Amino acid sequence: MTARIDHAVTSGTFTLDGETFDVDNNVWVIGDDSECIVFDAPHDVDAVEQLVGGRTVTHILCTHAHDDHIRHVFELAERVSAPILLHADDAPVWRLTHERQPDAELHDGDEFTVGGTTLRVIHTPGHSPGSCSFYVEELGVVFTGDTLFEGGPGATGRSFSSKETILESIREKLFALPAETVVKTGHGPDTTIGAEQVRLEAK
Repeated sequence: MTARIDHAVTSGTFTLDGETFDVDNNVWVIGDDSECIVFDAPHDVDAVEQLVGGRTVTHILCTHAHDDHIRHVFELAERVSAPILLHADDAPVWRLTHERQPDAELHDGDEFTVGGTTLRVIHTPGHSPGSCSFYVEELGVVFTGDTLFEGGPGATGRSFSSKETILESIREKLFALPAETVVKTGHGPDTTIGAEQVRLEAK
């Protein structure tokens, strides 16, 4: 059985640099009927657990360490008995929310297999130093967290972010994927690599 993608939207807040904003976050779970991987833990652990639906969670993979994505990750990890993984470059951002460390590190090129389907880690810094995307070639999708959205790159006007770096990540790493690859974002609707390449190059 090919892995499927389950999706929900949760609502909460994002706080950084002394400012707090209301945000809606996408929840993404990939797997089959017996096992799955969860990306992030945004706002509502009950909603994430409902998407999991009793399956074995092999990993919780963090796209990055802004608090709207990881504030409840330890509660989720305890409920589903799964390890938390984060790129080491996001450690300073992580420490703004948690003293306890993740269970393991993500590295560019790491691969995880779930439900017979493999996903590959792509380190895409810029929105934060350790931001990662997750490419699933078999399904033709990439989970980009807050690196790439419908309409362009993620925000870079706050601490630990860099516009130059995020543009380099998108152009050199994400735009290297097939144009028809569907982009599953941290907030908002899906897009495609091709559509965003056209938009970015037109600016």
